[in-house]
Amino acid sequence: MNSDSVRAAFVTMTAMLVVVFVFQTRSAQSSSATASDATAKPLLLEKSEGERRVFRGWPGHPDPGSTFALKIDPKNGGSSHLVFGTEDLPPGETIPTHRHPGSDEILFLQTGTARLHLGDSVREVHGGSTVFIPADTWISVSNIGRDVINVAFVFSAPGFEDFMRAESVQTLQVLALAFLFYYGHDTPRAAILRTLL
Repeated sequence: MNSDSVRAAFVTMTAMLVVVFVFQTRSAQSSSATASDATAKPLLLEKSEGERRVFRGWPGHPDPGSTFALKIDPKNGGSSHLVFGTEDLPPGETIPTHRHPGSDEILFLQTGTARLHLGDSVREVHGGSTVFIPADTWISVSNIGRDVINVAFVFSAPGFEDFMRAESVQTLQVLALAFLFYYGHDTPRAAILRTLL
């Protein structure tokens, strides 16, 4: 690739990231306003249902991260007491070391094999394992197996899902951005896709 095509690709990717950032900022502002007015309602969700999202890449790790679904929270179902979701962690991927000062967390690893750092201990766990993480406890999960790890997570209080939304995009947005990048912004379908952004 010559320097002009590298520069064009860089400018295009930067513009797409700006669009995604603006959308996420607008979306986070509107969802925080509507979430506080939400009333809890019963939900019944299939495995494929929920607010499906993909973690963004970051400098030094440009590929998209794992996919997850926020299923129940203040925005989805109107729960003011807990957050429930699922995440698919591909082989070799890691949920980086972190902690949640404001809530307990429960992880249920439905499938796969992981190396889990929990507080001061390190342990290999397998599908069917349940992990209780008290508030303010350090945790990381690494997929050390050959299969995707399907994880269900529960937070005892809302809050962290806002961070998850800020660090991700909805899966439909990823497809729209890929289409616009590949086919260009001046096609008839591009106008429709831009409404998703």
